[in-house]
Amino acid sequence: MKMILLGMNHESAPVEVRERIAVDEPAPLLQKLVASDGIEEAVLFSTCNRVEVLVLTRSLESARLRMNAFFSRDLMRDDRPVDFDFEEVMYEYRDAEAVNHVLRVASSLDSMVVGEPQILGQTKDAYRIACECGSCGPILGRLFQHAFATAKRVKTETRIAERPVSVARVAVDLAKQIFERFDEKRALLIGAGEMSEMALRTLKKHGLASISVANRTPERAAALAEQFGATAHGLHELEALLGETDVVITSIGGDGPILTLGLAKQAMRNRRNRPLFVIDIGVPRNADPAIDAIDNLYRYDLDDLGAVASKNAEERAREAERGMAIVVEEQQRFDGWFSALRAVPTIRNLRERAESIRTRELEKMLGRLELGESEQAAVDALTKAIVNKILHAPVSCLRREAEREEGMAYLETARILFALDEEFKRK
Repeated sequence: MKMILLGMNHESAPVEVRERIAVDEPAPLLQKLVASDGIEEAVLFSTCNRVEVLVLTRSLESARLRMNAFFSRDLMRDDRPVDFDFEEVMYEYRDAEAVNHVLRVASSLDSMVVGEPQILGQTKDAYRIACECGSCGPILGRLFQHAFATAKRVKTETRIAERPVSVARVAVDLAKQIFERFDEKRALLIGAGEMSEMALRTLKKHGLASISVANRTPERAAALAEQFGATAHGLHELEALLGETDVVITSIGGDGPILTLGLAKQAMRNRRNRPLFVIDIGVPRNADPAIDAIDNLYRYDLDDLGAVASKNAEERAREAERGMAIVVEEQQRFDGWFSALRAVPTIRNLRERAESIRTRELEKMLGRLELGESEQAAVDALTKAIVNKILHAPVSCLRREAEREEGMAYLETARILFALDEEFKRK
C-alpha cells in the first residue's frame, strides 16, 4: 500500500486559482474517487487556504493520474477555460512525506498564520466527513487519529498557541493599522460563519462600538449579532449599509462576488467618496477585484493578509521549530507502524504454507497408522507446536525488520526462501 497527497495552498497557488476549485460538498466527490480502480481510501481537505486530497492506493501511478483528473475535472467550479498550469501550482507528497505533511497541517505548522487554532477543527471535520461517507478506512483513520494526537503535543509542549491568531485576527489588525481612531469607526461583517465570528470577537475586543452583520439568512445574522450587541441585516440591505460603513470584512460562501463593481460604485457615491476598506477573507473571493479601480476604495484579499502575517512569522519561528521536531518524531512512529503492515502478507503466507505442509503430511501419516481419536489429537497438537516453534524466530525477525528501511529486503528474501510466490504443488 502507498500513500499519495496532491494539493495546492496559499503558498503554491494565488487566490484566483484556489477559488476555482473550492469544495462545498466533499462527500459525493470522495465517494466518486474511491469508486475508482486502485484507490482504497481517500480524505479531502478544503479550507480558504488549501485544497488537498490524500489517498491510499496499491497502484501509485494510476492513482496519481486519477487524482490529477479529480482536480482538473471534478473539483473545478465552472466551465471557464483553465488559464494556469496545474503542475506549477500543485504539490505532491508520497508515503513518509505525505504523513509528515498531514501532521504539519493538523498542528497548524503549515498555515498562512502559524498557530491558528481553527485548523485542527477543520482537519477533524475533513476526517469525519470521509468516515461518514465511507471513503476513510483503517489506515488513513489511524493516520488522522495520530495527527490529532500530534497536534495536541505541539499545542501543549510549545508556546505556539499561547497567543492564538487567525486569518480573521490578521484582518482586524490590518484594519487597526489603516485607521488612526479605530474605536470611532463603523464595521460591517458579511457572513455569519466561524471566520466572521472570530473577526467580530476581535473587533469588539478592540473597542469598536458600531458593528453590523449581514448574511443570506437573517436569522443566522441575528444569532451572531445578539452575542456581541451588533445589528443584523439581510444581503438586500448591503447598498445602504456600505454607505454607512468604514471597514468591511467579508467571508461568505457563493459562486460569485457579493460586492460587485456596480454595488461598490453606488456605495462610494452614497459615501461621497469617503474611504472604504474591504478585507475579503472569502474563497471564492466575495469582492470583485475590479473594485480596485475605484478611488478611495481599498481592497485586501487572503493573499494580501498572508503578506501581513509573514512579517510576524519570526516571532513564532522558534516555537514552530520545536513543533516540527515533534512532528518528525511522531511521523517516525507512524512510519514504523505503516512499514510493519508490509510484513503482514508475508507472515500470513508463510504460516499458510507451513500449515498446508503440516496438514498434508499429517493426513498421510494418519492414513498409515491405526490411532484412536485421542492419539490423533495428540499428534495434531504436537505437529502444530513444532511448526509454531520453527516459525517463531523468522516471524519475529520479519516483524522487527519490517519497521526499518532495509526491511523490504528481508521480506523479499523470505518469500524466495520459502517459495511463497510459487503455487504450491501437491505431491
